[in-house]
Amino acid sequence: MTTLYDIPVRRLDGTEQTLAPYRGQVLLIVNTASKCGLTPQLAGLETLHRELGARGMAVLGFPCNQFGSQEPGSAEEIAAFCTLQYDVRFPMFAKIDVNGDAAHPLYRHLKAEQPGLLGTEAIKWNFTKFLVGRHGTVLKRFGPTDTPEAIRADVEQALLVDAPISP
Repeated sequence: MTTLYDIPVRRLDGTEQTLAPYRGQVLLIVNTASKCGLTPQLAGLETLHRELGARGMAVLGFPCNQFGSQEPGSAEEIAAFCTLQYDVRFPMFAKIDVNGDAAHPLYRHLKAEQPGLLGTEAIKWNFTKFLVGRHGTVLKRFGPTDTPEAIRADVEQALLVDAPISP
């Protein structure tokens, strides 16, 4: 059986890997975009990553251009923007699709584990977030407007225990 940690992903620099290096950590997986009204959330995501990283938490960013073409740049442009505008140090991965026939296997897995409202699996917009526990269980799905600050308590709870968080 394929687990979250077996899914191949590509870093922004083109390096191929799986999510195995993150086994045992609490993950916040986010589809990002550089030209979105929600882009300032990158600052809050970076704060979570820096402040909770020593406790075993990592934010993983996956740029996506499927929503209003708000991530049109190349990998180099995305990396430069995130670094220069928001001092992002959390891992950023290559641009992917999160919906449709070409949806990345990671997002197929995340959506199947934690469907959205009324059981719909589609990602509605940029900055949808998935909280993954230390054992690879997808604990909770957060909407695009759920800010990093607003979900911090859920992330901290996941760091304390690896149990599903009540809705």
